[in-house]
Amino acid sequence: MKKGVKRMFQGRNFLKEIDFTGKELAYLIDFSMHLKDLKRRGIPHEYLKGQNICLLFEKTSTRTRAAFTVAANDLGASPEYLGSNDIQLGKKESMKDTAIVLGSMFDGIEYRGFSQAVVEELGKFAGVPVWNGLSNEWHPTQMIADFMTIKEEFGYLKGLNLVFCGDGRNNVANSLLVTGAKLGVNVTIAAPEELFPTNELIALAEGFAAETEATVTVTTDIQTAVKKAHVIYTDVWVSMGEEEKFAERIELLMPYQVNDTLLSIVENDYIFLHCLPAFHDTKTSYGKEIADRFGINEMEVTDSVFQSAQGRQFQQAENRMHSIKAIMAATNGNLFVPDLYE
Repeated sequence: MKKGVKRMFQGRNFLKEIDFTGKELAYLIDFSMHLKDLKRRGIPHEYLKGQNICLLFEKTSTRTRAAFTVAANDLGASPEYLGSNDIQLGKKESMKDTAIVLGSMFDGIEYRGFSQAVVEELGKFAGVPVWNGLSNEWHPTQMIADFMTIKEEFGYLKGLNLVFCGDGRNNVANSLLVTGAKLGVNVTIAAPEELFPTNELIALAEGFAAETEATVTVTTDIQTAVKKAHVIYTDVWVSMGEEEKFAERIELLMPYQVNDTLLSIVENDYIFLHCLPAFHDTKTSYGKEIADRFGINEMEVTDSVFQSAQGRQFQQAENRMHSIKAIMAATNGNLFVPDLYE
């Protein structure tokens, strides 16, 4: 194949960020922005016309399901949703057997669930591209949307300072640490020591950061962490499946709440990001339950911050669709992609 005509994405899985280079991730971000522009101008881009896409959900979802469905339709593909009550994963049929069967019927498979091992096995045996919509360890499709949003705001990524406040061990924190390091973004995790990322993950991110001249910082000192921030990011304190840990997490993480007092320290122009849903008020049954049980009306972010001019969480949510579209098209659309290694 001639130089510059490599199809480096075609047929590949998108399971975790460490499987892709910084240049590849940057390409997906720019391609996402291009597809967003095409959609805004009403220009068709049916790179997957005639394909059938399986949406496999062990965990419920709003944004991920909506994003994959609309993205598939825009690309000319037909999406089919299979929820936890529709499938036999690990119950009556092994993951390998399920992967082989679904791969024989569909052209691509999205998976959103619990174990990274499950999506890795799905990717190993399906024979078609598999896209990780979320696992307990990684959230790679979210990352393309997140850094797309940041680039839309600032015009560049390298050298920016991103601070994640909260549970430093969750999938979003893991993914931000690694993806930011690969893209040259300085990432700080501000969390209590009990919720620090693993030493293995920190070392991995530091290795990537050394190549891009970025920094990786993990600290308990949230005030110092946010002072030079360009991006303040937070996520729920209790992930799906950990509901019994609310009391413990509230005690540990209340000092890491993103509120007006904390943000008054920030010296740069900054934006606020949240991958949603956010517990910023009591206008949901969940929020009311937490208020009744624990006496707090706001958790990881206060309503005043959530509603502020710096908030980009809804732009970020829309970008899930554009970025997922880019990932599916790049890995399954037989696109021309310039040689990113020249």
